[in-house]
This record gives sequence, structure tokens and C-alpha cells, in this order.
Amino acid sequence: MDSHKHLGVKFVMVELGHHLHSSYSHATLRSWHSSLSLKDSALIYPLFVTATSGEKTEIASMPGNYRYGFDVLVEEMRPLVERAGPRLKAVILFGIMAKDAKTEDASSCLHSPVLQALPLLKAAFQDKLLLVVDVCLCAYTSHGHCGLLHSDGSINLVPSNERLAEFSVALAQAGADVIAPSDMMDGRIAYIREALLKAGLRRAIMSYSSKFQSCFYGPFRDAADSAPSFGDRAAYQLPPAARDLAIRAAQRDIAQGADFVMVKPSLAYMDLIRDLKNTVNVPIACYQVSGEYAMLYHAAKAGAFDLRRAVLETMTGYMRAGADIIITYFTPVILDWLADPNS
Repeated sequence: MDSHKHLGVKFVMVELGHHLHSSYSHATLRSWHSSLSLKDSALIYPLFVTATSGEKTEIASMPGNYRYGFDVLVEEMRPLVERAGPRLKAVILFGIMAKDAKTEDASSCLHSPVLQALPLLKAAFQDKLLLVVDVCLCAYTSHGHCGLLHSDGSINLVPSNERLAEFSVALAQAGADVIAPSDMMDGRIAYIREALLKAGLRRAIMSYSSKFQSCFYGPFRDAADSAPSFGDRAAYQLPPAARDLAIRAAQRDIAQGADFVMVKPSLAYMDLIRDLKNTVNVPIACYQVSGEYAMLYHAAKAGAFDLRRAVLETMTGYMRAGADIIITYFTPVILDWLADPNS
């Protein structure tokens, strides 16, 4: 009998030691468990910019997102930038070129509509809005690959990096605050940093350092008309299972002058966000890409879950994993939710 009582006491004590509900039964108690707080300054809103004056065309595969003419961005963004409370503090711009304007050597990047949009945004908002610009050649090459090619279709690395550096200087001169190379060319951070310094331009570089070859980019390629015309990007984007390679790529880019590094996509790669947080000493960005946006949007529309709860839960997951900066197409609605937590 005594032994049974002893075993019973031991069992009760273990259960008491693992009773957790009371420690988060109140909103204030829950806040004590949550050292993370989503702020407007952590969010970057992606924007697609065209050369068509006055354009605002919804992207079918990404409802709620648009292709904007370079000259309408100021008025479209003004309500978000100048709102009271949580507001838009950073955007990342992607240029979209007409098919007949693209060139094999990506020289068309020097006529990107982003170069027209940047001075307008800078004049309108000054330091209220951080202007980040994606730097890649896929939207400007006639073949849709992210670099210039040899005759056999393989990447011609040196002229690719030279073009990326030339484009980066032009963007910085037009008003870009942050250069964000997404091309995954070997050594491009060193080329870009050197070119900026030679031009007397001190700009931050946010490297898409740990960017994986992923199926989640599909809607973006529709939006930017940037899908490769042949083959794929497996030779320069990272293999999805390449954990150590992703860390090495980030370390390399930091050594070459990157101020921030990134994990892209985000939802299926949160372990890599944590790996980088534990390994490098610069802020970590993550990109909630177009396919992840579409997945959450359409699932919520079908009644699978509440959109607000699902989106904010993913934001918490990114921050818990170690992300300091989140690029997301949900930025405008997140700002609304931050302004009214009880909505």
C-alpha cells in the first residue's frame, strides 16, 4: 500500500511540474511569454513597377496586388506612408519590362521603369520611406535567366556581375537606399560593393544570400514576366535541401560586403532563418514569397482558416525563428491589424 501511495505521489508531482496552462491563461501573462513584437519597421512591401503611365492592373494569381505605372506609385503609396499609427516604412521595387524591350545582354535594365519611379518616390517621401530595389537580370534578359549566357546556355559570370554592378550604381544614383541582389551569381556582392564605392555611393546591400530553387515563386514570375524561356535555375539557385550551403552563401556575402542577408522562401525554410541567426552577426530578412501569399489567401477564402490569424501566426513564426525583417505582400493589411489589434 505504501509503495502504491509513493508511486501515486511521484506521478502527481510530475503532473504538477508540467502544468503550463495557468502560466498563459491571461493576455498579460501571454505577453510575458512573447518577447517578440511585430512592428511596422520590420515590414517591406513588394511593388511591381511598369513603364506604362497611369497603370494599375491587378495580378490575377496574386489578388490584392498590382502592377503599377512608375508615375502612380507616389499617390498609391501616400495613404500608407502618411497614415497615423503603424505606417508603411519600406518598399522593395521590381521592374517589369515589355517583352520587345528585353535584350540578350540585359542592357535594357538601364532603362528600367524603377529608375523613373525612384526620384518621384524620393522627392515625395524623403526619409519617410526606405527605398529597397531588387537587382536581378531575369526581368531584363530576353531568355529570362538571371545572368548573361555562354553560347551553350551556361552562365557567363564576369559580364553578368559587371552588368549587375552597373545596374546597382544607376539605381543608387536614382535614389535607391538599399540594393538587394537576388540573382545568386557567384561573387556579385563584391562587384556591387566595389562599384558603389568607386562611384562614391554608400548604400546598404541586402543580399538574397540563401535563395532556394522553389516552386513557390510561380505567381511572381507571372507578375514580373520573368520565367526562363528554357531550362531552370538549378545551377545558380540553391538546392532545397542544402542547409550547409545556405549558411556558407550567407557567410560569403557578408565577407564581400552585405549588410543584411535573406532566406527565400520563408515558410518551408524557417530552420534556415534560425541557422543564420545563430551563425552570422547581421540582421536576417525573410521573404514570404508570392506562392506563400497565394496559398494563405486562397485557403482563407475557401474557409480553411481566418486570414488575419493565419498571417499573423506566420509573422510570429518568422520572428521566433530569428527574422528581423519580413518582406510580405500582406504588408498593407498587417498595418491595419497593428493599428487595431481587436479588429
